[in-house]
Amino acid sequence: MDAIVLAGGFATRLWPITRNRPKMFLPIGDTTVIDRIFRELEDDDRIDDVYVSTNREFAGEFRDHLADSPFEKPTVSVEEARDEDEKFGVVGALGELVEREGIDSDTLVIAGDNLISFDLSSFIDAFESNDGSTIAAYDVGDLESATQYGVIDIEDDRVVEFQEKPADPASTLVSIACYAFPAETIGLFDTYLSGENNPDEPGWFIQWLIDREPVYAFPFEGAWFDIGTPDGYLDAVSWYLDGGTLIHPESTVEDSDLGENVHVMAGATVVDSKVERSVVFPDATLDRCRIFSSLIDQETELEDVSLSNAQIGAHTSLTQTPPDPWVWDQYRDSE
Repeated sequence: MDAIVLAGGFATRLWPITRNRPKMFLPIGDTTVIDRIFRELEDDDRIDDVYVSTNREFAGEFRDHLADSPFEKPTVSVEEARDEDEKFGVVGALGELVEREGIDSDTLVIAGDNLISFDLSSFIDAFESNDGSTIAAYDVGDLESATQYGVIDIEDDRVVEFQEKPADPASTLVSIACYAFPAETIGLFDTYLSGENNPDEPGWFIQWLIDREPVYAFPFEGAWFDIGTPDGYLDAVSWYLDGGTLIHPESTVEDSDLGENVHVMAGATVVDSKVERSVVFPDATLDRCRIFSSLIDQETELEDVSLSNAQIGAHTSLTQTPPDPWVWDQYRDSE
């Protein structure tokens, strides 16, 4: 088999944290989201080549990352898009990559921003057992959440209906952007794209495909996080830390209260501050701050600042100047 790791998005919902870095490089503990995927693909002998599908804007970052990594299988395959407006959709990018790289074997396709708790080897086992296209499926638990995803209905693990982001979903079981396709199905991308079909979300291709050949579901329980939003990323960090903290030995933490799910990275300094459910990136400085559910990017300096649900970009400097005594006296009851 070959594998395609989808990493072509610009992650605008995570800006400014992802303004100059792919979201797949965001840390989850001592590794990154995409490196978790690379490690599993590297360890499975059934996977021959791994193609990292990314845009021109971040192609250099991925090449540098892979050059410094222990992984031998991944290579970068570059889309033409330089920004969000130029993207031709995930299915369009897949079709272009298949043609560009000459892929003609069974292929695993997975989103590079997926953090999942099942082993990819188990998913490949299911694909081989099904002898047909297979998609990973997760029960999000409520119908409102299901409207944000591709919703599936199954009978004996065969997908009988697929709805892409329906207003009135038939179930709470959704597709999580992890697919395995036989070689002959990979050849259908060109057929799909040559018609009047949506080139964007892969779910539209699955919806088209189930009328032409059997498609099977791989339902799983446990954890799944899409780190496309700040909350999604912090939820993934919280799952990994499980209520604990991760403090790099080359960071400085003094006279501070670190609550649950806090990651302080190398070179960061936290002094006389309270921090909860947050990530403090390398060489950032927090002095007399209160930080909750926030991302503080590298080389940022914060002094006397209180933040909640914030994303502070790299090299930012913020200082909260105490108000004049008469202003404080007038408004102190309202804080």
